[in-house]
Amino acid sequence: MRSELRSLGKKKYRLILVYLIAGLLFVSIIVGSSTWYGQRAQAKRKRNVIFMVSDGFGPASETYARTYFQATQALEHPYGYQLPLDKLLVGSSRTQSSSSLVTDSAAGATAFSCALKSYNGAVGVDPDQKPCGTVLEAAKARGMNTGLVVTSRITHATPAAFSAHVTGRDSESRIAEQQMGEYALGRQVDLLFGGGKCFFLPNETNDGCRLDGRDLWSQYQEEGWATLDTREGFDTLEPTGASLPLMGLFALDHMSYELDRDPKEQPALHEMTHKALEILGAESRQEETGFFLLIEGSRIDMAAHDNDPAAHVHDIAEYQRTVEVVKAFVDSHPETVMISVSDHETGGLTLGMQPGKEYPEYIWYPEVIQRVQNSSWAVGQALSRVDGGVKAKRAALIHSLLPESLGISDATDEEIAFLVDPEQGDIDIEFYLGRMVSRRANVGWTTHGHTGVDVNLYAYGMEAEALRGNHDNTDLGIFVSRFLGLDLPSITDKLNQIILYGWSHG
Repeated sequence: MRSELRSLGKKKYRLILVYLIAGLLFVSIIVGSSTWYGQRAQAKRKRNVIFMVSDGFGPASETYARTYFQATQALEHPYGYQLPLDKLLVGSSRTQSSSSLVTDSAAGATAFSCALKSYNGAVGVDPDQKPCGTVLEAAKARGMNTGLVVTSRITHATPAAFSAHVTGRDSESRIAEQQMGEYALGRQVDLLFGGGKCFFLPNETNDGCRLDGRDLWSQYQEEGWATLDTREGFDTLEPTGASLPLMGLFALDHMSYELDRDPKEQPALHEMTHKALEILGAESRQEETGFFLLIEGSRIDMAAHDNDPAAHVHDIAEYQRTVEVVKAFVDSHPETVMISVSDHETGGLTLGMQPGKEYPEYIWYPEVIQRVQNSSWAVGQALSRVDGGVKAKRAALIHSLLPESLGISDATDEEIAFLVDPEQGDIDIEFYLGRMVSRRANVGWTTHGHTGVDVNLYAYGMEAEALRGNHDNTDLGIFVSRFLGLDLPSITDKLNQIILYGWSHG
């Protein structure tokens, strides 16, 4: 009996020992896994995403820009020449929205930011008009720094879709408030560079275009925002000493086309981008975190809406310069990925037209575009300021505006008649001026709106290979979320829970 008891005791001891060892192994696995996941999450938190949007820039526009520089600068750009983006091409992106084959910028940017389809005009909301968490907000929830750099109004559709939630893109007064932090999540954006100061100024002032009398500019200066609105202020801003949150708005409305931009008054897109990267990079190093930065070449699209080939190609060139700045940053920060994509194509651009039935020459005239000194929009504005009636406008067009600004010295009587009295037609004068240049250059356009074609997708840096091939635009938001380890559903849940308690998304 005693031997049996001793044997049983040994078995119990061995069993307890086995359970103890198993328990310790289980605990070590759990702790190790938690540490591994924590380290992995921390590693992703230290990554950077630079998301670039070339608004309205389709594949034909890339061909057009490359061909233009090859034709006008043959020594520097022979037939084998590649634009900066050409070297980064990885695939293409599908663009349609939930409501249309042809998307607008709001729905297109919401697909990027929320990784879901929505209707045209939707800014950070789903098809049921409920707010959806954006990659910028989710990055901020991870402790990352965030920024917006654009050449449009900062409250325009693309930057708004990453930083606000409204049911219609025209609610720019409300978008401005949300970008300052007046919504459910509080302030989410650390740095804003662009235009659109008028939506931060009260409507009773000459410069204000808000729907109310609020002075957001002064209010947020008092609440700790660093602000600047001049070229001098931009140039003297030291990246290492910059204070966040920071807002620099360099125009009341959109910033100027690159063709019209006065470098003494406004910084270029590549300059704003360079400074933003320096600031966010320095801040992220100090805080041992990463950043998310949206960059938009906004006015590529607006020039295409006017069928203005000169303004279009110069803003494309500026975007390409910006790509070089970003690529250099990625090269020195290997934990970074840059993505460049368009929300849609605008204008249906073609090189070469066949006006008649005879066999065409298949030729275009880049020298016509090379002579242009100002955008068709700037010429239209200048014409509207001419006093003295039809006679004075006719003289201004023939002797200065057309030859000096657009390089047109052969305007027809019909063209002049329309320009001095545009009310007789059903198109904008800027569009008509753009078409005047295009006809002489033999550049064709199918529309003054958007088209539904796939757009090129470019990527460079960490894990860029994952974007090869053809992707839906929502896939890009999914990629960013995975790359940074973001939790978009939790941000969406938080936004919609607060709505139940009375918060309105406008």
